[in-house]
Amino acid sequence: MPGKTSSDEPPSAGDGARGASKDGTLMGNLLSPNTTTTVGVYPHDMHPGLVPGLSIEEQRNTFGMNKALFATTAALIVAFIAWGIIDPDSVGTVSSTMFGWAIENLGWLLNIVMILGLAVMTYLAFSRFGRIKLGKDDEEPEFALFSWVAMMFGAGIGVGIFFFGPSEPLSHYLTPPPHSVDPETPEALHLSMAQSHFHWGLMIWALYAMVGGALAYSSYRRGRVTLLSSVFKSLIGSDRSEGLAGSIIDMMAIIATLFGTAATLGLSAIQIGQGVQIVSGVSEVTNTVLIVIIGILTACFIVSAVSGVSRGIRYLSNLNITLTLGLILFVFLLGPTLFLLNLVPAGILSYADNLLDMMSRGLSWGQDTIEFQAVWTSFYWAWWIAWTPFVGMFIARISRGRTIRQFALVTTLAPTFILILAFTIFGGTAISFSREDFPGFDGSASSENVLFSLFDNLPLGTVTPLIIIFVLAVFFITSADSASVVMGTLSEKGNPAPNKLIVVFWGLCMMGIAVVMLLVGGETALTGLQNLTILIAIPFSVVLVGLAVAFLKDLSTDPAAIRRTYAQTAIKNAVVKGLEEHGDDFEISVAPSTDGRGAGADFDSTSEKVTDWYRRTDDEGNEIDYDYSSGEWADSEKAESSADDSGSEEYGGSADNR
Repeated sequence: MPGKTSSDEPPSAGDGARGASKDGTLMGNLLSPNTTTTVGVYPHDMHPGLVPGLSIEEQRNTFGMNKALFATTAALIVAFIAWGIIDPDSVGTVSSTMFGWAIENLGWLLNIVMILGLAVMTYLAFSRFGRIKLGKDDEEPEFALFSWVAMMFGAGIGVGIFFFGPSEPLSHYLTPPPHSVDPETPEALHLSMAQSHFHWGLMIWALYAMVGGALAYSSYRRGRVTLLSSVFKSLIGSDRSEGLAGSIIDMMAIIATLFGTAATLGLSAIQIGQGVQIVSGVSEVTNTVLIVIIGILTACFIVSAVSGVSRGIRYLSNLNITLTLGLILFVFLLGPTLFLLNLVPAGILSYADNLLDMMSRGLSWGQDTIEFQAVWTSFYWAWWIAWTPFVGMFIARISRGRTIRQFALVTTLAPTFILILAFTIFGGTAISFSREDFPGFDGSASSENVLFSLFDNLPLGTVTPLIIIFVLAVFFITSADSASVVMGTLSEKGNPAPNKLIVVFWGLCMMGIAVVMLLVGGETALTGLQNLTILIAIPFSVVLVGLAVAFLKDLSTDPAAIRRTYAQTAIKNAVVKGLEEHGDDFEISVAPSTDGRGAGADFDSTSEKVTDWYRRTDDEGNEIDYDYSSGEWADSEKAESSADDSGSEEYGGSADNR
């Protein structure tokens, strides 16, 4: 156990190192890692600048159902599903009206949140906070760099690559964004890549990183349960974050996850339906068929959730990633390879060149731009925002022990680069086929048709549709399984292994919402998915703004930040004093300060703002002492928590199966 300071008198609140010695050495209450402060001044006799961090496993957490949150959220969702099934036309009318108003009046908020995520993570990557760990000071990453990046890769692929990968770049090539370039030109080719990269690149992964980083920091360095509301403790206080305000935040996270995941499930059903039509030869796939597909896949998800075969599902997910990589490589090698090799750098440079211009588009650009944003950019922003609780928890889980700088750079850049390659290969091939007048690439085909038309013009055209259907089905099952666990965790006060019945309930709700989205969209099912996703994401955007503020506020009082503040003050004072009294001939050492020039003279190290977070409590919230050196509580019990690896395994596999 670290020993006491050499000071005979206990320091008072706000006392720090105060002065320099007459021989030019620094006089400061600077504490080395092997020294603690006088007993009784700080919680557990630990100076806030020396706390090594506090993991969730070291806390005593009692998990259980948040009955008010679950009952309220469940009632709202079930009522919405019932309304949508009984009278989808009225849901469509109401949602369309609200959608039009929201896009015109609040669409800017979605853009602001996406820009905020990129700004926050860029700042953290290159700021003084970059060296802070998402874990305790001596904690090493749980996963090797290659494995970590591989899991990031797994989080970056899914339904979206297949549904939008070929069709979105082709659409932008044939019909460029308003006020940009002429269609079907080299300029349109490069802008189509830039626009697709904009929708699937840095912006979304920076936002995911912001939420994941905040959750990882909160749980693995501050010792809080893995809830979005826990991140807000420093901003709104413990009482509010654990009370009504916190429940509202977690409820909004559940609703956002439900609708965001349901949109993905709807897209999966649409794409699978098209594949079934091609394989079976039926003339048309109606919404009834899509609902049957959703029902079958949901039944598969329920079996996986209640039968304990989740490990098998994770293996299946890894196989899915391999198959997806294989399909991308297949198109690259058997498609217009040389064209694609030239398009990759051209698309990246065009993305960088047009990034600020694309970020600035909004209401002031006119009605054509508003309509373009509603169909494309605003829908994507809403979709990503709705997925942040789910993907954020996954990223937090696998990034423990990383520094914030490494986390910010890798989480933002690695998946972005992977998706750029995927969209360039799929989209570039579709555009190449369009330029060569292949049938089905003139803009008349639907998004789900473009994918199968692409593979139909490559070898093994009778086999690849079956592989695609399998991949999409597994993405459906694994995304429903993992997202339901996250919603169960949010419902049970952060329990990483929630009750299976709760998990199944949320999975059924996802299915119900996906069905309602398809019914509301009618013949254009994608419209229903887009409208409802955007409406749900707008209020949750406010939560993400607050989360960014809370995250930065937490970091400002981190032990590493406190040590840096002390170091800067101590060095400055010592150098000034040394020059004043000894000119060039002085050295710096540590000694008690007496004349107000100490490192902590302007810092209140006993304030609750910097000490309350590591003050240990028992199961009932009563303060109890804790020995940092042995990891034992005053009542001789080891730290306990249900947050063990067995529970966290539920987040394994591919998270972002959009």
